[in-house]
Amino acid sequence: MISLMEKKTFATTVAGKKLEAIFSDLAEQATGSVMVRYGDTVVLATAVMSNHEKEGDFFPLTVDFEERFYAAGKILGSQYIRREGKPSDVAILSGRIIDRTIRPLFDQWIRNEVQVVITLLALDEGDVHVASVLATSLALATSSIPWNGPVSAIRIGKMRESKDFIVNSSHAEKADLALDLLACGKDGLINMIEASGCEVEEKVMQQALENASEEIEKLQKFQEDIIQKLSRSKKVIPKSEMPATLISLFDTEIAPKLEGAVFSGAGHEKSRELKDVWMNLVTEKEMEDSHAFAEELFEEKVNAMLHEKAIDDKRRADSRGMDEVRPLFVEAGGVSPMLHGSGTFYRGGTHVLSVVTLGGPKDSQTIDGLTGEEKKRYIHHYNFPPFSTGETGRSGSTNRRMIGHGALAEKALIPVLPPTESFPYTIRVVSEAFASNGSTSMASVCGSTIALMDAGVPISSPVAGIASGLMMREKKGLLGKKKYEYEILTDIQGPEDHHGDMDFKVAGTKTGVTAVQMDVKVGGIPLTILTEAFEKARLARLHILGKIAEVIKAPRADISPRAPKIVMIKIKQDQIGLVIGSGGKTIKEIKEKTGAEIDIEDDGSVYITGIGDSTKKARMVIEDMTRVYMPGDKFEGEVVKILDFGVFVRIGNSAEGLVHVSEMAPWRIENPGNMLKVGAKVPVIVKEVDERGRINLSIKKANPDFFGKPPTETKK
Repeated sequence: MISLMEKKTFATTVAGKKLEAIFSDLAEQATGSVMVRYGDTVVLATAVMSNHEKEGDFFPLTVDFEERFYAAGKILGSQYIRREGKPSDVAILSGRIIDRTIRPLFDQWIRNEVQVVITLLALDEGDVHVASVLATSLALATSSIPWNGPVSAIRIGKMRESKDFIVNSSHAEKADLALDLLACGKDGLINMIEASGCEVEEKVMQQALENASEEIEKLQKFQEDIIQKLSRSKKVIPKSEMPATLISLFDTEIAPKLEGAVFSGAGHEKSRELKDVWMNLVTEKEMEDSHAFAEELFEEKVNAMLHEKAIDDKRRADSRGMDEVRPLFVEAGGVSPMLHGSGTFYRGGTHVLSVVTLGGPKDSQTIDGLTGEEKKRYIHHYNFPPFSTGETGRSGSTNRRMIGHGALAEKALIPVLPPTESFPYTIRVVSEAFASNGSTSMASVCGSTIALMDAGVPISSPVAGIASGLMMREKKGLLGKKKYEYEILTDIQGPEDHHGDMDFKVAGTKTGVTAVQMDVKVGGIPLTILTEAFEKARLARLHILGKIAEVIKAPRADISPRAPKIVMIKIKQDQIGLVIGSGGKTIKEIKEKTGAEIDIEDDGSVYITGIGDSTKKARMVIEDMTRVYMPGDKFEGEVVKILDFGVFVRIGNSAEGLVHVSEMAPWRIENPGNMLKVGAKVPVIVKEVDERGRINLSIKKANPDFFGKPPTETKK
């Protein structure tokens, strides 16, 4: 008996492309699953919830984005391993986007594990992230997993020379975008932003978000129609009731001390000390079974107090004003002359050192990904050691957070980098977050712009970043559309980052925005609040840029003497083989002779990298080899061969030309060997270059008197 696939398909159109949600029994063991096809891009999203609770004090959600090489019709990997290995950076960043979008819509008291896996089955021009967020939302919303969705995603772009916005731009269009914004949300609210821009004005960002919100609501309607037809009853996971004795103990022993600890101005320190006192008290009272409740209760009380004081009293934990940036420290260089460039940046208790290393084209990173092979000339890495938060832990490994923060800083700085034609270096920046008390990612942007200028990288404009937070609550007693009371907090530190409702990171220049990343802990943020947050971030950014300018106003005139020197020359494409030589013999000899590294591109661009005068030597050799000789060019040449009909003269390092006996002197010469010896230096001029590329030279036209007067004939 043949088993048939059970399938239900729902379709709509987004930005001129067909979008389909296909529900089948392909992954029938998953709690929820759906395949989404957008154009010819296809993703499968599955969601599974465990039946048992996991010990811990957080909601155990895992999101994995799985790339498959076959999705792009490729067989990738190493020569010996032709299967997918650890997730690529692109896959990790994709998983983070989905995680940041769906996580706030779960009830955070849930302790049953939830795992979402998005498998990329086919890759074309359809936007992967839009399809993936939609698929994840539908897999969760049509399953029995309790979740407060659906949620949708849309990508909004804007070309450099256009006022119009593009919905879900293609891969080909992305290279020319001035703005690339991915926004997720629901019910007129935005709950996730990932954006890059070429110094985009804040008003353009706001317009893009308004467009995104309109497109999101169309997708929400599409999802809601599907959910109405396919929804299942949700698993009921009751929130465990807090023991009354525990609440009473807290109110008596800890509550009177809480405000003094939270608002001590010492960040987390006093609050942590009080929390330790509380947990020890619970143990002393033999209430060990309530440890999880005790921790949750403490955090709930701190959270409520921070919100109440910010909204009602305009008061922050460290007594700063709502728009006040913490004290700044800026240093350019100062670590060691061995480094090509460095920048140290303090913002309150967040301290970051960024270091720049310059290399040649061969030092660029090759990304062999699903969309093709790509060369990265700017590489930004971010490290977050455990001691930065005063903790112990595993050191040396890279986690998803580090990859995400490095990618954000990289995105913020790419728009101001010089083009390869004028600065052909590979640039690697490493940001070391040595002390953390709020937004090390934005401090990394600031430290890195200082380091780039210290290294003499001619960036078009300095970039700074700031993280803003939000304390928000819904107004009570109102009917109809929700209204909110809120306070935006500029430059959030530890407690505000941990308990706030929004982490809004904006990086940019004095002109405009280069990168945005937003995460929330609530269902979403109204556009009116985001508009205000953009303006506050702009003012804070200008303040930081001013402090940076006090220390280093512009890139240094010269790069470090310890950095390699790079020169670029252009040769004809048909000369590439001449420089490389048979089996690479010629270029290898040039490298060994001069000590320089040589990289030749397919278009004839030659990059010569070296220390000292090695680049100058290699350049002279290659320019000489590839020189196009023209009639009238003059040289001092060296005689290399003497024949009956003339002499061969080397001009430059490698080219040779014939001086026919008739071109040696203004009179007849019977035997060239009587006039010249091998090794003799002679003036020559190019008479012609024939159709076979042979060079004919003349001594008599270069200097008619070179041989003096003609010899006197002897009478017999």
